[in-house]
Amino acid sequence: MEKAPDIQPSGAALTDADPTAESRKRDHIELAFRSQVAGAELDARFYYEPLLAAHPQPGSLPAIELGGKTMRAPIWISSMTGGTEKALTINRNLARVCAEFGLGMGLGSCRPLLYGDERLADFNVRPLMGPEAPLFANLGVAQLENLIDRGELERVDALLHKLDADGLIIHVNPLQEWLQPEGDRFRRPPLETVEAVLAHLGGVPVIVKEVGQGMGYASLKALLQLPLAAIDFAAGGGTNFARLELLRSEPVRRHVYEALALVGHDAADMTELANAIVEELGPRRQCNRIIVSGGVQHFLDGYYYTQKLTIPAVYGQASAFLRYAQDEYEPLRDFAAAQVSGLEVAQAYLRIR
Repeated sequence: MEKAPDIQPSGAALTDADPTAESRKRDHIELAFRSQVAGAELDARFYYEPLLAAHPQPGSLPAIELGGKTMRAPIWISSMTGGTEKALTINRNLARVCAEFGLGMGLGSCRPLLYGDERLADFNVRPLMGPEAPLFANLGVAQLENLIDRGELERVDALLHKLDADGLIIHVNPLQEWLQPEGDRFRRPPLETVEAVLAHLGGVPVIVKEVGQGMGYASLKALLQLPLAAIDFAAGGGTNFARLELLRSEPVRRHVYEALALVGHDAADMTELANAIVEELGPRRQCNRIIVSGGVQHFLDGYYYTQKLTIPAVYGQASAFLRYAQDEYEPLRDFAAAQVSGLEVAQAYLRIR
């Protein structure tokens, strides 16, 4: 009988091809009991589909257009700060991370720049962002109302020019202004102000947002019929500026108005409302983009809401980025890189229920 071929590997081939196996298996034994997950802890928003994709390659997220620019990941850095001691460092770090990962960014309130350039350095981040990432200036309804009444809306044009911004965010904050000890009072419905600014800017991209309490059916419906670049939910669940202003108020006022800071809509509620309105409006809808912000704690929240919406969407975060943006750049870079990689994995293996 013919002898079977000798398939015994040579001595060199007997070397373990996985030099970390022993330490890894030891870790598995030591961590097994600490790694158990109860059924109630599972995220029930997704079907996990492990068989249908290879591990994603970096850069596999679809590009998204917003404000005439292209984002390489659906992450919007929501309006934060300007005119404070740390604003220069924060905004420059955020601009760098937008440039590196293809994110979009809304500046904090640019009111200090309407009548002077003393704080321009805090906001002048276009040189760090480069020309590709979308950058939006930001003004409140109260400031825009005043500019309209004075016939000075050209100051908005000048603001956009000096910042080389792609467009304007209008933040709508009636409850915050009402509760703020130094707050302004709106003299006309904010919708009229938004329409007047749109008419003046003549096609310059405009985003409208709340500041932490979201908005209901009628407001969303009105905005979805305007030619906006996007609607930013700024829903309940994140920083609530109405409550923030209450904390700055006198004790009696704080006690009387505390319940008012708790009205509003969270991102889940607004997602359902927006989908229903999109279907209702059909061809009457002019706004084609949503920024889901407010209570978006991590990339899985963002992935869920952007997939759940029936029109294109990105998700926005403010405090999560602020936490990492105040000092050195590397922690912020690591945070952004982890989110982008997480989104790539979610896109490969998760489907919303």
